[in-house]
Amino acid sequence: MKKFMFGILLLSAFGVFSCGDVENQADGKVQLTGKIENAPEGFIILSQFTDARPKVLDTLEVNAEGEFSYQIEVDTPTFYDLNLYGSKSVRLALLKEDVEVNYDFSNQESLDIKGSKDTQEMLKIETLMANYQAEVNKLNEAYYAAMSANDAEAIKQIQVQAMQLESNQANAVKETINSMGSSFATLAAVGLLNPKNEFQFLDSLVAKLNENYPDTKMVIQMKQQLDEMRALSMGQIAPDFELPTPDGKMVKLSDLRGKYLMIDFWAAWCKPCREENPNVVRLYNQYKGKGFDILGVSLDRTKEAWVEAISQDGLEWTQVSDLEYFNSKAATLYQIEAIPATYLLDPDGKIIGKDLRGPSLESKLAEIFDK
Repeated sequence: MKKFMFGILLLSAFGVFSCGDVENQADGKVQLTGKIENAPEGFIILSQFTDARPKVLDTLEVNAEGEFSYQIEVDTPTFYDLNLYGSKSVRLALLKEDVEVNYDFSNQESLDIKGSKDTQEMLKIETLMANYQAEVNKLNEAYYAAMSANDAEAIKQIQVQAMQLESNQANAVKETINSMGSSFATLAAVGLLNPKNEFQFLDSLVAKLNENYPDTKMVIQMKQQLDEMRALSMGQIAPDFELPTPDGKMVKLSDLRGKYLMIDFWAAWCKPCREENPNVVRLYNQYKGKGFDILGVSLDRTKEAWVEAISQDGLEWTQVSDLEYFNSKAATLYQIEAIPATYLLDPDGKIIGKDLRGPSLESKLAEIFDK
């Protein structure tokens, strides 16, 4: 299955660009200078990010005082990596401004970058990611401790905290992007957002990037992939499909309108799906009398395994499948690349939630029904 580019993190979002704004055209050369103090053994290596992977450009010469100077041919907005002796990586966003990089290995907080406003903007992203990773590490430690102690309540609370942390991070990323103005460094932040949940924001951002950097390969690819996702964005009517139940009855998605409906893509062979099923059963029983229903779409290959799992897990809601694995008509239509995966629809069939499970599903249903 094709992977979506926005799901790949920072480095893979870097590409090669061409700019149509005459006033912002580079003169073709950028001077990279700097000084590195208390350096370990090794080299300073300059690489350029391309569509596939970083491409090594050169090893920079450093004098006895730790100073270096290098001229780069830059005629389009481009991202680079300056690897300092294999111990420190400095990301650069360059177009027409010279840049100076200074760092003292005896002080991890000493990185100083002068020039290149786009590089300065990109540092906001790195700071944001470093803080986020620190919080994730704390939660991971708490989670493993709770798992070791078999503390189910603590595990649940950590899951809620993780969900909130992810939501807060998405908001922080969007705020950071908005603060970066027209800088092409915003492209480095695109991969930090989930396009399923942030489609409208990304759609607006790509439109702005297309105005500032028209006819560029990366922006064109982003636009094409967003266009493919448009039918599955929040607020859209869920695409219709028809599949058989275990007894051969054909069920059409659109025939189930009138209630809040969750489309649940799962399979008997999927361990995370089976582990989530007790939670889904509990929430189904809690809210089915208030207007909540589920349509299970199995990506199994055999009817026997599918039916046995339905019985074992006590899944009382409607189940359908064409037993075509990830080639299922519904899975293809909904761009399903991994399961469990869910879409929550309102009574009119509009998409109002995606990939809800565990605490996130419970929170969303409580928001709808426990007013």
